[in-house]
Amino acid sequence: MLAQIDKEHYKKLHEILQLSRKNLKNADESLIQRAFFMCYRAHEGEKRASGEPFFYHPVEVAKILLTELPLDGVSVAAALLHDVIEDSGYTYEDLVAELGVEVADIVEGLTKISGIMINRENTQAEGFRKMLLSMVKDIRVILIKFCDRLHNMRTLESLPEHRRLKIALETRDIYAPLAHRFGLGKMKVEFENLALKYIDPEMHDFLQQKVRLSRAERINYLNKMIDPITADLEKQGFKVEVQGRAKHLFSIYNKMRNKNKTFEDIHDLYGIRVIVDTESIADCFAVYGFITQKYPPIPQHFKDYISIPKHNGYQSLHSAIIGPRGNMIELQIRTKRMHEFAELGVAAHWRYKEKISRDDANIDSFLRWARELIKDADSAAAFMEGFKLNLYHDEIYVFTPKGDMKTMPASATPIDFAYAIHTEVGNGCIGAKVNGKIVRLNAQLKSGDRVEIITSKNQSPKADWLKIVVTHRAKLKIRASINEERRQQIEKGRGMWEKMVAGTKKLFPDNDIIRQVKRYGIKTPSDFFSALANQQINGEEVIERANNARKEPEPAAKTAVEEAREVQDYLQIARQDQDLDGVPAKKEEVIIAGMSNIAYSYAKCCQPVPGDDVLGFVTSDGVVKIHRKNCANVSNENLLKSERVVSVSWNRKVETDFLAGIKIVGEDRIGIINQITTVISKFDTNIRSITLHARDGMFVGTLMIYVRNADKLSTLMDKLKKVSGVFTVERLIS
Repeated sequence: MLAQIDKEHYKKLHEILQLSRKNLKNADESLIQRAFFMCYRAHEGEKRASGEPFFYHPVEVAKILLTELPLDGVSVAAALLHDVIEDSGYTYEDLVAELGVEVADIVEGLTKISGIMINRENTQAEGFRKMLLSMVKDIRVILIKFCDRLHNMRTLESLPEHRRLKIALETRDIYAPLAHRFGLGKMKVEFENLALKYIDPEMHDFLQQKVRLSRAERINYLNKMIDPITADLEKQGFKVEVQGRAKHLFSIYNKMRNKNKTFEDIHDLYGIRVIVDTESIADCFAVYGFITQKYPPIPQHFKDYISIPKHNGYQSLHSAIIGPRGNMIELQIRTKRMHEFAELGVAAHWRYKEKISRDDANIDSFLRWARELIKDADSAAAFMEGFKLNLYHDEIYVFTPKGDMKTMPASATPIDFAYAIHTEVGNGCIGAKVNGKIVRLNAQLKSGDRVEIITSKNQSPKADWLKIVVTHRAKLKIRASINEERRQQIEKGRGMWEKMVAGTKKLFPDNDIIRQVKRYGIKTPSDFFSALANQQINGEEVIERANNARKEPEPAAKTAVEEAREVQDYLQIARQDQDLDGVPAKKEEVIIAGMSNIAYSYAKCCQPVPGDDVLGFVTSDGVVKIHRKNCANVSNENLLKSERVVSVSWNRKVETDFLAGIKIVGEDRIGIINQITTVISKFDTNIRSITLHARDGMFVGTLMIYVRNADKLSTLMDKLKKVSGVFTVERLIS
């Protein structure tokens, strides 16, 4: 069989076997070899976008698995075959016959989730559900998928730009948070940095250059701390490894973007990690004590993730200390085993066990959130909402009066806490005590809070609670209770209505009912029955009006075309009232040098506003057109020297709103336009029009808005740039 492949391919098999012997405890080399040859046969003749044989991709995925997440021989075989069912003639049954059920099940799980992450619309929610189900069945499915995605990201250059951006966004928004959820710290960082390279290449290159230029200085600075810290700790009898570490690019990028800082404003680029060769947790605290005797700590930065680990099992002491020259240095202290779990997460469990079962307690803790999500979600929309909430939230640790700890997302409220205890406790919540003091139900809890929930049998969830709570479980339970209450009201109202109409011996179709109650804002029969049950409407009056309406001829309904024409006419009139182009503006808005009582208007091509550098161009009909000086229509040198160009300045007393254009480029995702328009509305600015064009995961939008001056417009544009998913915001220039 070895003669069937050339020396180059045999070399790749040898590399995989060597890595297996080095990184796996008990690798079934025969299984790996059989998988390798099946992979070669299945992909023979296929090419990747780069032009290299497709066969190289699964081989590299297997090598990444062995290097980054060493699991077992079954995982290596599945990694080699992860595209076989999808891309070749081999079937699940073929894999079972050749390699066994365990390998075939993992490959089938990988095939089911292939491609389901590329669309984040709610219509794809069932695909996400399948992914979680595959993970719950065998966690190795998602771990191999991470390696597959990592190799794709490392070789993304060969794809067209629009596909690179789409895959990079998906990696940043789905794979990186999922990797974090499974404790894969090293892989999460690489996902984020590689994604940044394609989402914002200019900023990526800028930051990379800055970090490289400061590398020698950073290493020299940290070494002046690392050497004495190491020596001092070894004198105390500790065996340690002290590492200097740089803040990764995506982390710097986020801090600059979210806090509106320059690179020079980021002062926590330095970090030190102390890995203690011990199994004693007490040694970590002792090491912290010795270090902070020499370097003053910053108390508010201290976090004990050893006593209270993160949801993904991560353990470490975090703090910040003041180093030489007053620089703030991030400090992490952990044991060697904690470090392996911080880097490898769930995959680290394979290092300490000969065999991992599907019911292993440690593996189960990683998957508990997925099981709860699958169980609780009763619709595609609810599932997607919970999926995103579970990926992205930060955590706090809150305690019951008895001292039991609950892990909650940051910004959680007493209502969230109540539902975390039990559904009935949440439904009956009327108040809460935090650390012995009564607080409002919308109060935000903090780590370490002791929370007591006050309940009443007469309480029921309120619709307003949905605006307060942040946990997926609380949202689902509140909606379920409200929906059940509404269902009961509708049934009660329906019964009341049937009794009322029974005595009339007449039929009242739903359309007749709705026609009579529209004035109350009622749009559906369900709304009507609910209002009837709540005594918000008089059923006898509705019957009387319906009877009277049958005696009068109804006016002919307008066609959709007629309604559309009315809307068009209205918009045209409104635009004529507001159009600033071609209509002489108020004379006091600008001052035209050497001229008075002359008509002028603002050029639509560049939309000047007060504060812009402007000039005037006298048209053939004697009207001065006001342009921005950088407008392409007046930037020609010969034109600028023309006698028809006049000097123009703004009148400082102007208090008029001017029309301006903005071009926005960003990620085409659900809710982003709503975020953009919300920013504009809060800025007390009116929108005249929005035009959008979306393609391949991106959108280009043109906004026409009314602003008072250029400074106001610049401030608004800065706010729009901070909207998550917005890449660029520019003035429209012809």
